[in-house]
Amino acid sequence: MKRFPAFDPPEYVTWSPDPELVSRYSETVRIDGARQEIIAGLDTRTLEGIYLDLVRTRHLDTGLKRWVRQGILSKAWLGTGEEAVTVGSVHPLRRDEDVVCPMIRNAGACHMMGMELADLFRGYLATPDAPSGGRDLHVGQLDRGVIQPISHMGTNVPVLAGVALAFRIRGERRVALTWIGDGATKTGECHEGLNLAAVKDLPVIFILQDNGVALGTRADQHGAGELDQWGEMYGISTWHADGNHVLDVLAATTLAARRCREGRGPAMVVARTFRMGGHATHDEREARATFPPELFEWWGRRDPIGLYEEWLVGQGMERGRLEALENDVLAEVEAAAREALTSRDLPVVPEHALFEGVSQGCVSAPLEARPL
Repeated sequence: MKRFPAFDPPEYVTWSPDPELVSRYSETVRIDGARQEIIAGLDTRTLEGIYLDLVRTRHLDTGLKRWVRQGILSKAWLGTGEEAVTVGSVHPLRRDEDVVCPMIRNAGACHMMGMELADLFRGYLATPDAPSGGRDLHVGQLDRGVIQPISHMGTNVPVLAGVALAFRIRGERRVALTWIGDGATKTGECHEGLNLAAVKDLPVIFILQDNGVALGTRADQHGAGELDQWGEMYGISTWHADGNHVLDVLAATTLAARRCREGRGPAMVVARTFRMGGHATHDEREARATFPPELFEWWGRRDPIGLYEEWLVGQGMERGRLEALENDVLAEVEAAAREALTSRDLPVVPEHALFEGVSQGCVSAPLEARPL
């Protein structure tokens, strides 16, 4: 994919495929028979769709970072390096009926579920036509199956457990899915939601997105025990996946979703990854000063999009085809950003934020929004 020296992590700018990692990437596809069968069943159109979602998610981050550099935004919360966790876990869902509640770094889930890219940009601009009505940069759209989160980590867990409980009561074979950071596992809400889901056998999938750091605290400092065992401690069936391997995450989540639809949920997928930046754009330099450069180098060689590209080429896909797909995405993201900027001219009526949409949970959600 295209690399941008002004916006990409330096390890991505100079990225080239490591033959050993490329080989290991292919081996991972074959380690587990059930996962291998799922991946082997993906047709060319689906494989291209996965690539489109990966580069769309990366370039959305690039667009936001460009806005920060231009002074349009003061900061942005990016998920560069973690794209495979989001894209891999959403692909197995039924987009017309399942429900997700993403963290801010899982913005890729929003456009994958059908939200407009321009609306994701508008969320940051806080324009009155943003999905949140300008209240918050965390966005959602109920009629697309995206529940708007808040910034408090761990709160998504009991909310999605409640959504899954509704599915169970109504006898629906739908699935709810949300993401948990390693730091969020230490919150009371997370514990209560996981426990409820386990006790009631709810059809909800928890993606434990372990990037090793909860803001400024390393995982080995903010809790005892291994995060790999977190799901089992609650009696939740757990799959482990390489968080920088989109197909491994996809296959693991597919198995988890099957279990939930069979009435044997909940399920958890533990995916280890790493964010190639700071908590937000404002402290990237601090992150680089805090963590050893070897850590960024190690994860930088494991760029989830670069490795997936190499795998696709190894499967016979032409690089020219991938370049054409990415060019289409770049044009799409640029158009969305330009469209969103025009919304800054809309008049703001402050009192509307006090009342409109409060009972619906998401300003932009119509009354006939997808039932939960």
